Formats: sequence, structure tokens, C-alpha cells
Amino acid sequence: MPSTTLAKLVRPITDQPPSDLQLTALTNLCKASADTLRLLVLRVLRKDSFGVSELCSIFNIRQPALSHHLKVLAGAGLVAARREANSIFYRRSELGQHPDLEALQHSLFETVDAIDLPGDIQSRLAALHRQREENSSNFFQLNAHKFHQQQDLIASYGQYADVVTQVLAGAPLERHHTALEVGPGDGSFLLELAPLFDRVVALDNAPGMLQQAREKIAAAQLGNIEFILDDTRSQQLQGLQADCIVINMVLHHTPAPGDVLRDVAACLAPNGVVLVTELCNHDQGWARENCGDLWLGFDPQELAHWAQDAGLAEIASEYLAQRNGFQVQVRLFGRA
Repeated sequence: MPSTTLAKLVRPITDQPPSDLQLTALTNLCKASADTLRLLVLRVLRKDSFGVSELCSIFNIRQPALSHHLKVLAGAGLVAARREANSIFYRRSELGQHPDLEALQHSLFETVDAIDLPGDIQSRLAALHRQREENSSNFFQLNAHKFHQQQDLIASYGQYADVVTQVLAGAPLERHHTALEVGPGDGSFLLELAPLFDRVVALDNAPGMLQQAREKIAAAQLGNIEFILDDTRSQQLQGLQADCIVINMVLHHTPAPGDVLRDVAACLAPNGVVLVTELCNHDQGWARENCGDLWLGFDPQELAHWAQDAGLAEIASEYLAQRNGFQVQVRLFGRA
């Protein structure tokens, strides 16, 4: 049989008419959403990403069964996976594989997000977040004295501080009354904020780190900085209207980055800005144990999505390549 005839008979699936491809995609989407557990998985992934073992614990299900459901969701373009060392983490895929179905997918997500999670799933999800937070907090309590050494393993403050300062200088700020820094580390960036704002609030949930910041500020004899030992859910932040909120290399240590952005957005004054410095996603799993990282960086679109969910819109961004292969993203957001 001539090769040209054989090629016509064995036509690749990608050569299907567009209408057939669209029908297949629609079938897959409908199939993926026609299951209670898969809908609950999409609900849990609303503003977070989880490893397979974490999802197994949340839903109290064995890994082979869960992996099947995740495969179906991924095949329909509803979730995306990324590998972190030896683990695979899943998140919702906001942009589907087929543009013609994006409106339907968006409607599906909106409907799923309106569902209240069953009490047992809520309890296991809350327990997982507490465990993540405890792991990070314990790390910094035990390793505060090695802060610079650990920081330098990935991206030292000096490698991104100038760019962060420049982005802040170009921010469209109408007032310079109050600044809030979440997780100020040893207080280095507080020294940049203090001359620019009448009042600066430093918030950290690690006593050892906050003490380091206090000592640095005391040595600099700065009197306009106050310290809060707590996290972004602190009652002490109630009523705060910050013109600028800074979060430098903090989100990858937090169990729920989307929640942190939502919390700080509630403290943002009209026409204020949120300045976020973070790692781009990477595959260096050793950072979890050696640096207390809960996340191996973030995809820029993932960070933008969390910001959008918090009512924030991007103003500017910078990306810095590090000599050791890591990449840093500096993002400036304002109210949407």
C-alpha cells in the first residue's frame, strides 16, 4: 500500500475537525464535573494548591483512588500539576485548554465556590493548614540565629533590595502616612521604610525574628516603628489603613498565601499599594528542610490570581535572575 494512502487512513487525532475536538473537550469537562468528590476537590483547590498526600488526608481517601480523579480533572483542563522534588502538587487551572469552553469552566468554578464544604473536610483542611503553619513557625524559632545563612542559600536580601526599593519609589502613592511590613526578617527593609512613612508597623509571628528586628531598629535609633507579634489575622490590625504593605520573601513560608493577601488587602488604604517579593517556582526540594519553605516558589500567574481574588490588580512587575538558578519576582499591586 502506498505510504500516502496509509497516511490518509491513519490520521492523527490532532487532525480531527475542530467541531469534533470541541465536542470531545466538552464531553471530558462534563464527565469530570459529574462526580461529587471531583467537585469537592475543585472547591478545596479554590485558592490553594496541595500535594497528592495532602489531598488524601483532606478527603480521607487512598492515593490510587484520588489519583484517578485527579487524572480525570487534569484531562478536562480543570486542574494543573507541577512537580516539587518528589511530590506533585495540584492547583485549579483558571484558563482551560479550549478557549471556547472557558465561559462554561468559569461558571462551573463560580458554582463550586458557592458550595459549603462538609464539616469533616473543613476540619481536616484546617488541621492541615495548622500543621503547615506550625512547621514553618517551628523552623524559624529554632533557626532565627541562622537567618542570613539560610537566606543566602537561595536569594539574599542584598540581591533584591535595590530593585524593591526602586519599585517602591515609583509606586503611585498619594500618602506616606502608614506602612506595614509582614515578616520583616531581621528588620533590614524597615530601615528603608522608616524615612518614607510617618508610621511603620512590623508584623511577625516568630518571636526570635521579631527580636532581631527590634534590635536593629533600636541600634538605628528609629522611633516611628511599632512591632506586633502575630500573623495577618491579628486583631491588632483591625482598623489599620496602610498606604503601603510590603511582603518580602514571606509567602513561600505561609500555609495559605491567598489568605495572607486577602488579609492585607483588608488593611489597605484607598489608593494604597501592596509590594510583594517572591521566588518564582523551582524544583529545589532541599529548600523545605534547609530554609523552612512550605512552597517551592510560585508561578507568576498563580500569584496574580491570588491577588485578583483579594481584590488587587497588578501595577508593575520586575523579574530578577539569581546566579544560583533561582528567579525572584517583585510585584506591585493596587486595589482593582
